[in-house]
Amino acid sequence: MTADRGDDPHVHLLLGAYVLDALEAEESGPVARHLQRCGACAASYVEVVEALSLLALLNVDDLLE
Repeated sequence: MTADRGDDPHVHLLLGAYVLDALEAEESGPVARHLQRCGACAASYVEVVEALSLLALLNVDDLLE
């Protein structure tokens, strides 16, 4: 999965795929390294992980409401 990051040196556009382990190895490594040194992206990563955890609590009936 390749995303065009444009001029943004951060990894915001790749975080969802990274959390879902849907990136190719050549993309996931750089994302992991970036998260270690960028507090803003690391905070966004935590938000994505938390959102994914909350979505896992939903069932089909919740989604149909």
